[in-house]
Amino acid sequence: MSSQPEGKGGFVRAIGLFPATALNMSQMVGIGPFITIPLILAVLTGPLAIVGWVVGALIAICDGLVWAELGAAMPTAGGSYVYLREGFQYYAGRFMPFMFIWSTLLVTPLIMSTGMIGMTDYLGYFWQMSPWVTHAVAVGFTVLTVAVLWRRIESITAITKVLWATMIVTVLLVIVGTYSHFNAHQAFHLSPGALSLGSFAVGLGAGLVIAIYDFLGYFTVAYMGDEIKQPGRVMPKAIVLSVLGVMCIYLAMNIGILGVMPVKAIMNSKFIGSDVMTAAWGRPAAVAVTILILITAFASVYTGLLGASRLPFNAARDGMFFRPFGKLHQTLRFPHISLLVMGAVTAIATFFTLTTIISALIALTIWVQFIGQIAALTILRKKQPGLKRPYKQWLYPVPSVIALVGWIYIFQGAGWSAIRIMLAWTGLGVVAFLIWARIEHTWPFGPKVIREQFLGEQQAEPVHAEQRNAA
Repeated sequence: MSSQPEGKGGFVRAIGLFPATALNMSQMVGIGPFITIPLILAVLTGPLAIVGWVVGALIAICDGLVWAELGAAMPTAGGSYVYLREGFQYYAGRFMPFMFIWSTLLVTPLIMSTGMIGMTDYLGYFWQMSPWVTHAVAVGFTVLTVAVLWRRIESITAITKVLWATMIVTVLLVIVGTYSHFNAHQAFHLSPGALSLGSFAVGLGAGLVIAIYDFLGYFTVAYMGDEIKQPGRVMPKAIVLSVLGVMCIYLAMNIGILGVMPVKAIMNSKFIGSDVMTAAWGRPAAVAVTILILITAFASVYTGLLGASRLPFNAARDGMFFRPFGKLHQTLRFPHISLLVMGAVTAIATFFTLTTIISALIALTIWVQFIGQIAALTILRKKQPGLKRPYKQWLYPVPSVIALVGWIYIFQGAGWSAIRIMLAWTGLGVVAFLIWARIEHTWPFGPKVIREQFLGEQQAEPVHAEQRNAA
């Protein structure tokens, strides 16, 4: 039996600061930079791509401070679902948490599928595969990830440390390799007309879509609040440290690659990590790094699916999703049904193209989750001033405002194709919510219920909004 106290729902609080930071960083530095560097250079020429990474990191840090305050105050499984539920219950009942779950049913598998696709693409460095074999391999990676996650959280923390160490070794090898053959003039050379204000503004918007995709994951531990030791201390530190650490890794890696390979060669590369190591140290080194990149990519999808599987579980426990998702494995104590379903949807999503997936998932995520959470933080500061906040956002509300402006700018950079997908999925979600609300007799077809779960003076029974206002 574990000596650690249990969190809500029977979870074991076994994840400390190091494994929590490792979980975040492993999710962030997966296959992303090894498949997206050519994509960002297509919209931000040469060293201007560095601006995209820096601005993306700034937005991630500011948004990470939103997650840090909310996660420290409400350390439970579910992350955004819980924050949106607590914040918007005063004005729109269960609408916002419902819409978040609805968007997550598509967004999370899309994110995980990019890792599966990336791993499969890098296998192409060793041998060519037909399209159907490629899809089969991507599905096989998904099955393998679910199988490795089929265990208790205590053993998962040990596996996470190994995967994190592999990720660090991989990026360090790439960085050291590039700087051993670094050409500063080539890295920082700007082509004529590159600083044209109009083209740069358009390119920055599109580039930030890619950059933010590569930073996604700094909030992974927020979905596992019931499994974090001392969440008020560990969660904020893990979020901030992971963003800062990954920012340094991305800057060093991207500047180094620009200093080894010409921009056009990078843009045309299908295996940029392998190609840059070939240019720096030769093919044997490239083969070794390609294998490490595959392991690093697996670490990303592993930690991502680990965190995502907790969301439907928490929603089901809250009466907001199908009841079977709220069950824990009888002996291993993890949400097994949720893990299986999320894995299945991820496998299906691997049949889409990479560029379509990235743009669509960013557009879907921004409006309800990121912008919604900024609003939720502001609402909760007003409505629940007595909520215990072990961490408060530094320089509030400046980080929230910076993050909000950044998300709006990135949203328009996703392109109309992605925005149309977002609007269509959102429209279906609104219809689904109205049907669900009618069946459950909740707002707008019934009273709003105010629970204020995390306040110390929480009442034993739910209080209707009308009763609370009258009081």
